[in-house]
Amino acid sequence: MAITDPIADYLTRIRNAQQARHRVVSIPNSKLKRKITEILYEQGYILKYTFQGEGKEAVITIAIKYDPETKLPVIRELGRMSKPGLRMFVSHGELPRIINGLGVAIISTSHGLMTDKEARKQNLGGECLCYIY
Repeated sequence: MAITDPIADYLTRIRNAQQARHRVVSIPNSKLKRKITEILYEQGYILKYTFQGEGKEAVITIAIKYDPETKLPVIRELGRMSKPGLRMFVSHGELPRIINGLGVAIISTSHGLMTDKEARKQNLGGECLCYIY
């Protein structure tokens, strides 16, 4: 079955794995999902990740990060901003601040995927894909 919104599927798989208290989640691979995974790792939202396989069988395996004291997931909320039916494009001056700068918005710019903070530094606008905090 074809997935109409692969980013929403990616976010939902992570959200569902957290709610079920899984340590690891496997997600079908794509270049866009790889870059989002790398951004989540750089920002400290996931423990580690691996890319396995090639072609249609390629999978991204993500180790979900939990707080050692409270045993709660580090990611409190993640959601889709721009959807296939309603794209959300912003200029560099309109970039969203997630929880006053504590969260991260992932922006698709002409220079590739990056966080809202990086896009603000480079004066780039683009499509707001999702947010994480």
